[in-house]
Parts: sequence; C-alpha cells; structure tokens
Amino acid sequence: MSLICTGAACAATPAADTIYLGGDIITINELQPAAQAVAVSKGRILKVGDKDEVLKLKGSKTRVVDLKGQTMLPGFIDGHGHIFNVGFQAASANILPAPDGTVNDIPTLVKILRETQSNPVTKKLGFIIGFGYDDSQLAEQRHPTRDELDLISKEVPVLIIHQSGHLGAVNSKALALFNLNKDSKNPAGGTIRRREGSQEPNGVLEENAFFGALFSLMGKLGDAENQAMVKAGQDLYLKFGYTTAQEGRATAAAIKTFGQSAQKGDLKIDVVAYTDMASSEASMDSPWVSRAYKNHFRIGGVKLNLDGSPQGKTAWLSKPYFKAPEGQTADYAGYPTFKQDSQLDDLVARAFSKGWQVLAHVNGDAAIDQYIGAVRKAEEKLGRSDRRPVAIHAQTARLDQVQAFQDLGIMPSFFPMHTFYWGDWHRDSVLGNERAQNISPTGWAMERGMIFSSHHDAPVALPSSIRVLSATVNRTSRTGKVLGAEHRVTPLVGLKALTLWAAYQYFEEKDKGSIEVGKLADFTLLDKNPLKIPREQLADLVVTGAIKQDQQVYQLKAQTQAQSPDKLSCATSDLCLATAARSLSLAGVIHAHKPADEPGGEHGHAH
Repeated sequence: MSLICTGAACAATPAADTIYLGGDIITINELQPAAQAVAVSKGRILKVGDKDEVLKLKGSKTRVVDLKGQTMLPGFIDGHGHIFNVGFQAASANILPAPDGTVNDIPTLVKILRETQSNPVTKKLGFIIGFGYDDSQLAEQRHPTRDELDLISKEVPVLIIHQSGHLGAVNSKALALFNLNKDSKNPAGGTIRRREGSQEPNGVLEENAFFGALFSLMGKLGDAENQAMVKAGQDLYLKFGYTTAQEGRATAAAIKTFGQSAQKGDLKIDVVAYTDMASSEASMDSPWVSRAYKNHFRIGGVKLNLDGSPQGKTAWLSKPYFKAPEGQTADYAGYPTFKQDSQLDDLVARAFSKGWQVLAHVNGDAAIDQYIGAVRKAEEKLGRSDRRPVAIHAQTARLDQVQAFQDLGIMPSFFPMHTFYWGDWHRDSVLGNERAQNISPTGWAMERGMIFSSHHDAPVALPSSIRVLSATVNRTSRTGKVLGAEHRVTPLVGLKALTLWAAYQYFEEKDKGSIEVGKLADFTLLDKNPLKIPREQLADLVVTGAIKQDQQVYQLKAQTQAQSPDKLSCATSDLCLATAARSLSLAGVIHAHKPADEPGGEHGHAH
C-alpha cells in the first residue's frame, strides 16, 4: 500500500528557506550517519535525506546552496575556552612559540616587546603586554625575569602572560606599581617567586599572585575596548568553525560586555558564560542566567578554579613533579586554590542547591580528588539529579578517578591538545613517562561508555578546532612521538567530542550537536571529509565556512554527498548521546542502535 500526500496534509510541510547539497554531510547521528541534502526552515533543520527527497521541499523562494564538494558537519561547540580573553590576546603582542608564533628564546621576546611601545593597548593601559611565552619552548628553559624585562623598558611597566594563562612575569616598574617587594606575602593560592638567596621578587608571579596583577589591568579597559575584545574573540572563533563558544570564569566586566553585545545584536554565535563563583557569585542574580539564549548569550552556571597548570608546574598533584621548578624542593607537588576541603564543599553544595551547573578547573589529580569529594558530599546531602557537573581539563586523572566521574555523573572535558603543545615537556620534565602517557585519558572514558568533550582552552592555545580534532585522535607531540596510544580515538569520536557530546555538556543536545530534524541549522564547513582521509592528515584540514541558524557567519564555500534513510532521528534518545557506550569501534565503523533485548544492544562498549 502506498500513502499519497494530498490536500491539507501536503500543505502542512512548508517549503524550505534553504537546501544544502553538493558535498559530504556528516550528521553525527548514528541512526542516519550521512545525507545527500539538508533542508532548513526558520533557522531549524526541516529534513535530512537523499537529494531527490529533500528537493521536494524546494519552493519558489528556496535558496539552494551548492556545497561544491566541501564537507558539512554540525557547528563546532567549544567545550571550554575564554572567548573574552581571546580578544585580549589579540590586542597583545604575540610572544607564542612556533608554530603559532616566533618566540623560542628570551632575546626574541625582548625584541618583539620593544617594538610594541606604540601599540594602542600600550597607550590605553600604560603597559607593554605580551601573551603566550612558554618556558618549556624557550631555549633557556626558564621564565624571563624582571632583569630581562627591564631591557624592554625601565620607564614603562611590562607584563607578559604565560601560554597557560596561569602565571607570568613583570619588570621592575610593574612590581613597584603592584606594590610587590621583599616584604610581600604570597597570596592564598598563589606564589611570588624570589631571587635566589633573598626575598626580593624575581618578577615571576604564579596563579593568584599573577591574576591580581592581570585583572587590575583588564579593569582599566572601557566599554569600547571590551566590545572590541568581544569582536576580536568572536572573529577568531568563527575562523575555526565554532558556532557556540564558552566564556569560562567570566568576570563582571565580561558579563556586562557580552550582555551589551547581545542587546546590540553584535553576537553572531552563541556564547555561554560561567561566572567565577568564588569571587563573582553576585553575577548569578543576572537576568542572563538561563538555559535559553537571548540574542545569542546566556549565563550557564558557575566556574570554580581548584589549581593551576601542569605545564607551568602549578597544578596540584598527589605525587611530586618529575623535576621540581626553580626554587622548589624535590617533594614539590603544586598547591590547591582551596586549602580547606570544606571551602569547596560549601560552594559546590550551594551551587547544586540553587540549580547551577558547576564547571571545575582541575588539572592535578589531587585537585580532582578534592572535586570528586565535594560532588560526592553534595549528592549525599541533596540527592542525585541531572546537574551535569564538569571536570575541566582533568589532565592527570587516574583510572579510579575516571570511574568516579562515571559513578557521580561528572562529565570530563579533556584537553588533548596538551599532547601536541606540551607532550614532550610533560614526559621529560613535568610528570615523567608513566603519568605523561595518561594525560587526558580519553581511552579510559571510552572503555566505560562515557562521553566527553574536547577543548582548546583559548587563549592558552589558539581556538583551533582542527588541532583539537587532530590531537584528540592522534596524540602526537611536537617531536612526533605518540603519547598514550591507548587513548587515541577515531576521527568520528573526535568529531562527537566537538559537537554532540559538547552539546550535552551544556544541556543543549536537543538543539545542537547533530544534523537532525528540529535542531538548529548550525553548520561547520571543511575542505575535506575527516572520515575519508588518513588520520595523520587531520591537522591539515581547513575550515571553509560557518553557518549559524541558516545565516552565513563566516566565509561559506559548500559541501554534501552520501546517502541515508529518509526518516530517522535520535534527537530524544539518550542512547544516541552515549554512542561511545556501544558498538562504536576504534576502527571507525558506525553501527545503528539496537534495542536492549537484541544482540549487541544497550550496554556494550568501545573496543
């Protein structure tokens, strides 16, 4: 028997505003993994299927976009980053090492910063600012000191920001302005490094000692400068195909600026902010706190910072660093932000009681233990609920901690880009070989059927979705060594960590993360299909366009191909979100879901 659409039934299906075809379409929907065409109406996906069927929705005003052989995917979603600070980075001198900059020794750093004295930001702030130096990549294998920064200027204060964002260095003029001297005490959760044999600061500031200096500078920026930072950050994210971005640990100034940008209609992509609960909890009274975006902005919850960075050797570990940093003894293992567990316990419990999602920066395994303990106590007190707490970075998570994540419903957002940028440094100086092999342990998560997101933590690294994908899949260091082969995943899994699973992290899986009927028409365009090229070539992919709710927001080229069943959806399926949990092999084979009572159904695992 055939069913023929007639009369009112036909009229119920509107003509599409846009139809995309002509290239590979990767849907990230296991029940319909590929398609030849996608129809869109009013910013949402109307139909996904073969070209002939989708073209039946073409009306007299329908725009048909030929992708011209490019590949279309769901819009990339930023698992963790700081889009506001990316704008600050864009306004600072680039002192990143290769391949993102040219600073691989201190004399080059000094030369570049000397040339920035006429920089508009220098004039506005009265400071010379550089972003991105990395002591692990400097020929001297150490941080620049006040004496070397004095060579840039003795009259103008100089502040340079480490690539991790967790520490930096200043010259003598800046130390005087910040009133830091031999009598200054280390702040809680921070360290003022000293000259050898004395208490005189050597110019290097860690964690809260550094943040106080940096935030006082950023506070001098006016509305116009802050708006420019938002635009610069957004433009860079668009270049890498992101249609949803995060502002992690948002300051009051950042919240104000994003709110203004949203009200003016200046945001082209969605931005979800997480306020610093320890210092800016008042921001959670804002009308922007919501699970729904208003003009592309919302506050999604709170951020807690529990420790520092492993590459800067300020992350809080349970065992000592492989090689202690300058000025520390052999038993040095970093330090916590919250010296008393009860401080963190109270914050997490209060956030849970108010229904706020919690994101916690936890790099060291001791910090992860502290967070797990706080979540466990809060759940024992308040009961289990769909809160989706997130462990940001979880760089040195142990196997037992990954199991605890699963038991407590904590979702990890891993930072596999570390394997490229600092993999060799972690192995040879920070953690030693065994711990370094297991940084960002995605393999352990996959073994347990867990989902995770992957992120760039910009401006710690450029917000390069392509490098995130390549690092998650390949885990190759700067010297070409694979770090933790058992944690490598398929390109498909790498894409899910940038799309559907990241959407779940934000409670947005019903609207984003896959190309399915009813979801937002958020798309990223690539020059090649990442599922059809050797994994070693992933780093060479180029983002050629970004589309936000059917609006081109970045240079559009085009794409499509493939084939798919006509009417399949897993938009409301919990199983579809947990595709790592069964029948997704590390060979990259995609299997449709099976009911739990069928062979291979429900609770299988990744091999």
